Amino acid sequence: MSYQVIARKYRPQTFSELVSQEHVRTTIENAITQRRIAHGYIFAGQRGTGKTTVARILARCLNCIEGPTPTPCGKCASCIEVPAGNSPDVIEIDAASNRGINEMRELRENVRYRPARDRYKVFIIDEAHQITTEAFNALLKTLEEPPEWAVFVMCTTESHKIPITIASRCQQFSFRGVDFEDLVARMRWICGEEGITADDETLAVLAQAGDGSVRDSLSALDQAIACCGTTLHDAEVRGLLGMFSLDSLGTVARALKESDSAAMLDVVLELERNGRSLQHFARELSRYMRNLLVKKIAPSHPRLVAASPQEQDRLKETSAWFSEEDLTRYLQICIDIFKDLQAALQPRLHLELGLLRMIYAGRLVSIEEALSSIGSSGSSGGAAVPRPAAAPSVRSAAPPPPPVRPVPGAKPVAAPPPPPAPVATSPASADWRERLHAALMEGGLVTSADILERSEVTASATDLTIVVSNKFEQLGLDDPKAKSVLEQTSGKRILIKVGKPVVSAAALPARAPANKAADDPAAQRAMEHPEVKHFQEMFPEHNVRQVRDLKE
Repeated sequence: MSYQVIARKYRPQTFSELVSQEHVRTTIENAITQRRIAHGYIFAGQRGTGKTTVARILARCLNCIEGPTPTPCGKCASCIEVPAGNSPDVIEIDAASNRGINEMRELRENVRYRPARDRYKVFIIDEAHQITTEAFNALLKTLEEPPEWAVFVMCTTESHKIPITIASRCQQFSFRGVDFEDLVARMRWICGEEGITADDETLAVLAQAGDGSVRDSLSALDQAIACCGTTLHDAEVRGLLGMFSLDSLGTVARALKESDSAAMLDVVLELERNGRSLQHFARELSRYMRNLLVKKIAPSHPRLVAASPQEQDRLKETSAWFSEEDLTRYLQICIDIFKDLQAALQPRLHLELGLLRMIYAGRLVSIEEALSSIGSSGSSGGAAVPRPAAAPSVRSAAPPPPPVRPVPGAKPVAAPPPPPAPVATSPASADWRERLHAALMEGGLVTSADILERSEVTASATDLTIVVSNKFEQLGLDDPKAKSVLEQTSGKRILIKVGKPVVSAAALPARAPANKAADDPAAQRAMEHPEVKHFQEMFPEHNVRQVRDLKE
């Protein structure tokens, strides 16, 4: 006798053996008991969750010699032949290869004849979403008014592709992914039946490989038994399935915690040396970041994370290193990395760039902290906020005059007066500021243009240095769009530094008169608003250019 894989050997034959899907089981059992059997069903859900299995169990319940009954006997000819696939009155159709109008016409002709032996003629149509529109139209009238002995069961993983005219004539059941604990318990029972030794950590790895699919998890179990024998270890199973442990993924978390860019590049190097799939790593990293975020938000809800108790404890410890905002940013970047790797010609380059973006994202300051630091530095009574050291000026100060040595017998000569201090804003820098300000305004970058007005601009042969007063303004000018406009306009390399710019009022571009709409009632109401007053205090050099009533 040929070997039968575990997924087929332990396929449920009754509703009591079904894993999860209680809502489907309860509804169909009550319908059979009350003799309220519909002529059309749609079973929709992800792969490996029991759609075709429930369709076969339904056929056994309807055609059992003791039925219709929710508990078939398992001994009559119908109960034995339906699982084997050779029942004359249970017709299974693979719609992936029989999707045309001719096949549906044959099915429509077959429906007209009574069952050869059993009570009902059951048509199980697998992958029903692949049937063409014309074929569905040919089946439409038969499905709406079938003979009393016909029952249609359509199984699909993409229910949105079923025409609404078909779906409205059937009862639809949504099959859910099997819970992690139920999947582990099912595999533990199967391992006991097969004489396989596997601890909870190994079963958790197999359940994670299935991702809610019973068939996928049992196929992974079959593969692990063929590779490792009757004793399974989690490390061997991970290597066989190409999965990553928490230790390898935790390397990324530690690099993020320590803001270590070199460690991130080492992670990619190790993946390349070991021949691991970078795309698969990005997917596993996305799931890892999602689990960290969930444990950070809801540490007392273990069902939200598909992991063993030991892994859940480690995830909880790691999540304490980061804030919810950081983990949210990391997860979004991981998702972007996975999307980029789908069609990347140089996947290593995209992965390295994405991991470095995660490092830089961890160094960002929230907008609330940036605004509070600006408000604290601008208020006289607030506590002093540490500010980065001022960048050295491009223009060096004039050297001090050499000391005058006294000559014997000569009259003392007064020392020459010190040269005047250089003016920070020259006509050339003012001209550069006006040109760059006009370019930013033309490009619609109003915020960057306002920051440039308060900055010191110094030009050299190859560089253009812009000195701003704080890191928040530096981020505003470091915007890729703003920097591109500045480089194209000046033709120089742009250097943005944090310091204390000295800008004279005459060098600033002409601005619109402040509060020119002060006589407008809408403007007066806006200026009296508490939030507006708060921002006026935070930004003393504010300028209200326009006030518009949104109701008009």
